[in-house]
Amino acid sequence: MIKELLKEGLSELGLIPTEEQINAFIIYLSELKRWNKAYNLTGIKKDEDIVIKHFLDSLLYLKAMPAGELRIADVGSGAGFPGIPIKIIRPEIHVYLIEPTGKKCLFLRNIIRQLDLKKTEVIEKRIQEVKADKELAPPVDIAVTRALFDIKEFIKRSSQIVKKGGIIILNKGPKVKEELNMLKDVKHEILTVKLPLSDINRHIVIVHI
Repeated sequence: MIKELLKEGLSELGLIPTEEQINAFIIYLSELKRWNKAYNLTGIKKDEDIVIKHFLDSLLYLKAMPAGELRIADVGSGAGFPGIPIKIIRPEIHVYLIEPTGKKCLFLRNIIRQLDLKKTEVIEKRIQEVKADKELAPPVDIAVTRALFDIKEFIKRSSQIVKKGGIIILNKGPKVKEELNMLKDVKHEILTVKLPLSDINRHIVIVHI
């Protein structure tokens, strides 16, 4: 059931996963539910909702990401969204998971071990404390977030860790235009995409640094 749901959702995104990638998502789902009992990592409990609202929602960011061996920072990673699903589908990407909460970092380190993810690092700090020339060195190509930053705030906090010519990507709901109206002289574009297996539209905001 969950395997078929994953395959259907990934197919809607134009992705053809390997059996290994499907199995990685199933392990991720199992570990998330197991740890959630003690650590309260997500309020979403049903398997189907986790697949759609966490895994597939995270993979919408791929629509805005170029090919190649990128270096990305997932800011406010929480239980690993969107960084871990992106890493599962694009294993060549080097992912930094920036998360200040200790118990969430324990979970992230556990899932990295469980899935044997290479080039995936946890940085247990708030974004304001991360230095591009220390923890990241050099600055990353892309910063992403699913945390509750507004666009202006996220640009302010994360632009110092993104290289010149890099991009910042956010996943926004229906109020995206209100936030964009507050920005001046910021080069950006919006991709409106349907969340697979749902009737929900997401607005992927790409800000050029």
